[in-house]
Amino acid sequence: MTAFRCATASRARGDELAGTASTVRSFVLLEHPGPWGVDALRDARLPDGLGAHLQEQSRRHRFRVLLVRRPGRRAGAGPTRVIAARAAGPASWAEAVDLERIDEVRDLDLAALGAGRSLGLEPEDEPVLAVCTHGRHDACCAELGRPVALALAAGPHAAAVWETSHVGGDRFAGNLVVLPRGLYYGGLDPDSASAVATATAAGEVLLEHFRGRSDLPMAVQVADVALRREHGLLGLDHVRPGAVRVDDDLTTARFAVHGHGEVDVVVRQVPGADAHRLTCAARRASTIPGHEVVEVRHVS
Repeated sequence: MTAFRCATASRARGDELAGTASTVRSFVLLEHPGPWGVDALRDARLPDGLGAHLQEQSRRHRFRVLLVRRPGRRAGAGPTRVIAARAAGPASWAEAVDLERIDEVRDLDLAALGAGRSLGLEPEDEPVLAVCTHGRHDACCAELGRPVALALAAGPHAAAVWETSHVGGDRFAGNLVVLPRGLYYGGLDPDSASAVATATAAGEVLLEHFRGRSDLPMAVQVADVALRREHGLLGLDHVRPGAVRVDDDLTTARFAVHGHGEVDVVVRQVPGADAHRLTCAARRASTIPGHEVVEVRHVS
């Protein structure tokens, strides 16, 4: 009997990618060669108490910790790389430091990161390509993510590539997050991942596999992608979000759209119709809530 794979099932259903990026504005990438276990901060072989400390800090200050490693790397001596990133559209930033010991991450001002302020580290000027390969969390992330990470590591953008622990959306594996912009991509294979890397280097998004921006609520992600698709806009800042209003199940988001002025997009949240197993390890089926664009109007 063939083992159930959530990504295979999701692709067969034709699950919509747009509007599925995890809502996260601040990230800490902490180099750790693994193994990561099922829950990285709980199960990885971190110094005593460090995982619990990072979990508590991330909850309190609202940032996400990702354990990362260079593709194929499992162990070795040397400093520990830490990258802090803030997703905020054109104001996004990233900075990094090499630590002598991994537990020195306790000394960083992670509260500042959660508030969107610099930690005073060295600027990280080039985008980061973080590919989820967390197989103990979900088999699809390893089976589909590792070939993506290895292919990117063998190409012209190798210096930007990291394998990462769980980023969210296992059924969309292979998943890749571009930082600091917080651009989530899914359904990738080595060829399409290379296209993402090329688009990133050009300051563009690849719409075909684009899940959304992590600094926007999911309904606003849907609106952003809809405008990009309608007008063929690929530039990172060709669609700039503004004010957002939520009325029950309706979200109205205003955007400054390159070449089209200000536009309001109304998005309705819709309940899922059918239940499905959404991860490889899921023991029961769940519905998939979604969104639909109900109106696009130009602002006079």
